[in-house]
Order: sequence, then structure tokens, then C-alpha cells
Amino acid sequence: MRVLVAGSGGQLGRALAATVPAWATLLAPPEADFDICNAAQVAAVVAAARPDLVINAAAWTAVDKAEAEEETALAVNATAVGHLAGAAARAGARFVQISTDYVFDGQACSPYAPDAPPAPASAYGRTKLAGEVAARGAHPAPLIIRTAWVYAAAGNNFVKTMLRLMAERDEVRVVADQIGTPTHAASLARAIWALQAHSGTFHWTDAGVASWHDFAQAIQDEALRLGLLTRAVPVIPIRTVDYPTPARRPAYGVLDKTATWSITGPARHWRHELIDCLKEMQREMRR
Repeated sequence: MRVLVAGSGGQLGRALAATVPAWATLLAPPEADFDICNAAQVAAVVAAARPDLVINAAAWTAVDKAEAEEETALAVNATAVGHLAGAAARAGARFVQISTDYVFDGQACSPYAPDAPPAPASAYGRTKLAGEVAARGAHPAPLIIRTAWVYAAAGNNFVKTMLRLMAERDEVRVVADQIGTPTHAASLARAIWALQAHSGTFHWTDAGVASWHDFAQAIQDEALRLGLLTRAVPVIPIRTVDYPTPARRPAYGVLDKTATWSITGPARHWRHELIDCLKEMQREMRR
């Protein structure tokens, strides 16, 4: 099976390459040759690649910046999705779009089911929801996978930021009243490979729940054990109101994975996936 990946240089794109199954031939052109905002280039690349499956691992993920640059974020997170989904449909290929818990308002008290009504509270969430609509409008049977709190050994993410701050500062202050689930990019990639023959909307994160503070504390605990940090610093819980940001974050972004796990089997707990990620960082440091 020929699989074309957009966004191959990002943390999810790299994870897809690292977990590619034996039955798939991965086609991962660099962004310079596969600009998803360029409709003509997308059409040409997809036509030349003759894929059986197109996976969109590209996205605008600068949540706060999207508040001031929503049109630019919309171009990447929605308009470009329409280019990719339409080109995939014309090629007779399946299409996978990755979405987010930010399509919900975060006011729930129990996990969001795939059919829960979206109500994004930020520009980023609005653009990602528009991307879902674009995928469904341009492709007859897209697979949309919503996820949350994605991180990896490569790229810019919460884990790497915490490791840097914990090494530089005498304390770190982390929001404790936003609840969700950390998701290792490698775990998400394996789920995409497992779900690629399906269509519809699915949810995937690692198992368990955490606050950002819980996640930060776990990062420090495991990094100390593995020697990625040499000292412990206080990890101080704060409220969202104490750390104002341009974009409103979901207070509760836990996704219901029941339907997904009935197909894939249950995910591993987020802390086990965190340890795997940190071990990968440890190996990179030793090279």
C-alpha cells in the first residue's frame, strides 16, 4: 500500500515514519515540495504519488498565535485540508485528518464522545473544526481522529519545554485546573495505522487522565530517574486565572475512546508512554 504523508517533518510525521508497518510504502516529501496550502502543488504531488492512503500530519498548532492570526491558521488547518482531501478523493485514496479536543468547549464533566456537539472556544479550535468540515466536504469517507496533548522526543512540545525550564529555573509553575490526557506521538501514529481502513470520527489518546501539573511532575520524576535532569525543583500548581493566555484552553478535554479501543485494543497509560519518550531522548543524548 502506498501511503502519502503531509507534514512528514513534524513530530507526528516522524512518528508515522518510525512506526510504519511492513505492508505500507511510505511517501514523505519534504514541506518545500509539498506545500499543503498550494492547491496546484497538492494536486500534482498526489496525482504523481498514486497513493492508496493520504495522511495529513500537518497543522498550525500555535494555539495562542492563532487568536491574532486566525485567517492564517484557517488556511493551514481547514483550506489546505480541503486541498488534500479533494486530491485524495480524485486519486481514489483514503484520507486521514487529525483533529483535536479543542473542538469542544471544555465544560463537560465526563469524556467527550465522538458524536458530542462541537463548540470550540478558541481560534485554534474553530480552525480545526473547520478542517473536519473541509475533510468531510471534499472526501466521501474520510477518517478523522481527534487527539490531545501530543508530544514526542522531537519537535516543540510540553515535555521538552518542561525539561528545559526544570534545568534552568529554581521552580516551575504549572496549571493544575485543566484536565486532559497526554498522548505520545508514537502512540497516535500506531493508532492511525490500526484505524486507516476505517472512516468516520474516532477519538484517540493514551489511557488515563492528568492535569498539566500532574504531567509536569511526572516528567520531572521520570527524567530524574533516567538522568535527564540532575536536580529536582518545586513544581508549583497554579490556576488558569493565574496564567492568562490569549487563547482559552479547555478546562476538561478528556475524550471518550470506547469505540476506538473496541477496534484497536486499549491504549497504554500515558505515564508508560512518557517513559518511552524520555528513554528515546536518553538514547539520543548518548549518541
